[in-house]
Amino acid sequence: MRAIEFTGYGPSAVARVTEVTEPHAGKGRIRIAVRASGVSPGEIRLRSGAMREIAPITFPYRSGFDAAGVVDEVGSDVAGTAIGDEVFGWPEFAARGANADFVVLAAWAPKPSSWSWEEAGGAAGAVETSVRVLDRLGVTAGDTVLVQGAAGGTGSVVVQFAVARGATVIGTASEGNHRFLRSLGVTPTTYGPGLAARIRELAPEGVDAVVDCAGGDLPDLVAIAGDADRVVTIADLGSAAHGVHLSSGMTDALAVSALAAAVDLADASRLRIPVAGAFALADVAAAHDLTETRHARGKVVLIH
Repeated sequence: MRAIEFTGYGPSAVARVTEVTEPHAGKGRIRIAVRASGVSPGEIRLRSGAMREIAPITFPYRSGFDAAGVVDEVGSDVAGTAIGDEVFGWPEFAARGANADFVVLAAWAPKPSSWSWEEAGGAAGAVETSVRVLDRLGVTAGDTVLVQGAAGGTGSVVVQFAVARGATVIGTASEGNHRFLRSLGVTPTTYGPGLAARIRELAPEGVDAVVDCAGGDLPDLVAIAGDADRVVTIADLGSAAHGVHLSSGMTDALAVSALAAAVDLADASRLRIPVAGAFALADVAAAHDLTETRHARGKVVLIH
């Protein structure tokens, strides 16, 4: 089968389509014929070598953390899922490999009928991350939440989950994305110098929590929150120096509940997965290039 692998550290050209052995569903797992899969910003950083000192990788590195497709194998001890079902989800964290023709999933849920394959293919990682960070911050109804980088592939999902919890959400993005954020129920503002003053104007009583999906501005975000414990980042590798928690990784238990929550919201027309670009597997380098600009509105996905 075809799969995307990194052959070494370097530019997007090191991400290539290769032929590898098909995986098969074991106990408690299913296999899907992939229709679409997500491109992970975290794996972009791994591929570039930016994280080689803290997270070195072994080559070839098979990529992909979320996917959607049609079930074609069901392992033992799996109930409620049958061959032919349309699902979305992700593989075991250590196994990855979702950017491939077939992938074995460790956590999954039915694909919402309102989502295209492209939306479903890029959904799982952003969904799990959103629930994880909002739970960490204890966001509930009545809270005011600031999301830095709110128009990106993960930020645009975080804000929708926060709105669904009954929070008032302020999101930073370039002015060209402000109308988009308003359509998600978010009060937009620009990032950069003067952010604290703009937030005081929009939220005179302050903010209860800050989710950083962009990186690079933690001192300002901590000052806005008033306490480093009220800030969580998914993007800033220097977070420890500012006392801020860097949230990463995923667990199957949280994954299952997060995916179920996403299906409920999607079925109620309260969650969409913005897609910034969809590329054929052969065009994986272009997909990486778009992701690496950090200005994509929504998820970048590969079509299989």
